[in-house]
Amino acid sequence: MYAVVETGGKQYKVSADELINVEKLDANVGDKVSLKVLMLVDGDKVKAGDQVKNSVVEAEVVEHGKDKKIVVFKYKAKKNYRRTQGHRQPYTTLKIVSIK
Repeated sequence: MYAVVETGGKQYKVSADELINVEKLDANVGDKVSLKVLMLVDGDKVKAGDQVKNSVVEAEVVEHGKDKKIVVFKYKAKKNYRRTQGHRQPYTTLKIVSIK
């Protein structure tokens, strides 16, 4: 059994006892969060739309962190213009507790 959930403007395919990294959430480590369910699949049964509006995926916040640094480099040819900037995207690691 797995579900497709939405958080942070992105969709994730999750199943029970799975760890996923999502966009940073305003929750403390150890808190339980509920995720919006878009689709449920149980064997051959597929539910979506109004059939899953009462479904809930519960997850527990495991940790907060930052991804690897990416380098943003801008330049204009023949104009001696160069700018280097780095970025580390914050994330939250969730452990999927149950799909109801």
